[in-house]
Amino acid sequence: MVKTTPMAQAPGKIGRIWELDALRGITLISMAVYHAMWDLVYLFGLRADWYNETPGYLWQQSICWCFILLSGFCWGLGRKPLKRGLMVFGGGALVTAVTVLVMPAERVVFGVLTLIGSAMLLMIPLDALFRKIPARLVPIGALASVLLFFLTRNVARGSFGFEGIRLGAVPAAFYQNYLTAYFGFPPDGFYSTDYFPLLPWFFLFLTGYFIFRAVSPFIRRKKESGGFSPAPAAMKPFCWIGRHSLILYLLHQPVIYGVFQLIQML
Repeated sequence: MVKTTPMAQAPGKIGRIWELDALRGITLISMAVYHAMWDLVYLFGLRADWYNETPGYLWQQSICWCFILLSGFCWGLGRKPLKRGLMVFGGGALVTAVTVLVMPAERVVFGVLTLIGSAMLLMIPLDALFRKIPARLVPIGALASVLLFFLTRNVARGSFGFEGIRLGAVPAAFYQNYLTAYFGFPPDGFYSTDYFPLLPWFFLFLTGYFIFRAVSPFIRRKKESGGFSPAPAAMKPFCWIGRHSLILYLLHQPVIYGVFQLIQML
């Protein structure tokens, strides 16, 4: 008989964990500040060399890694995955439509919301398959996902490998059109200010999913023993932001840009 983790048998029954909401809220604040800097540098002419160098890149990567890992981890905590996935994917489509129409030079095509929404929807059939994996093998799933993420990190730039490590070229035939760009193989001339294709990022989402599967028995036991304490008062604002991350994500850039425009007019 195949043994599965308790949470694999009954996903979505734990409810909210304030630490996850707070971490998501803190990450969203970091992202808003990063995007404010982006506006200042690229739209309002502020010179900040560090922003275009390693410090700015590491800042940007810390935000997207955290968001995607958290999204994968929290997939097993939520309910109505189809509805949630469609909402997030729809948010990504809205961002694309608005930027293409209003700011085509700064358009967002296949941004992070499109990625996360796609990953959430893909996990619906995949979860039914992965729940058959014996509990003792779940950490191997996490390790395999990490390795696949590192292997495919550079495919959008034409090679296998991670960052400066190049393990071999991807055949040029893969890079054809917008459909291949969605999967991670953008054609010549493709442009997006926020580009998160399925490869490699779905594997990072999958890493979060398997980490949740690995720790879900502990979470279940802690929940059943009444071990989850309420959020401290100092963390409640971050938790609120984390609980409303989608709508705040959609609103933050127009608000920030509007504030900067207003300041410029004064």
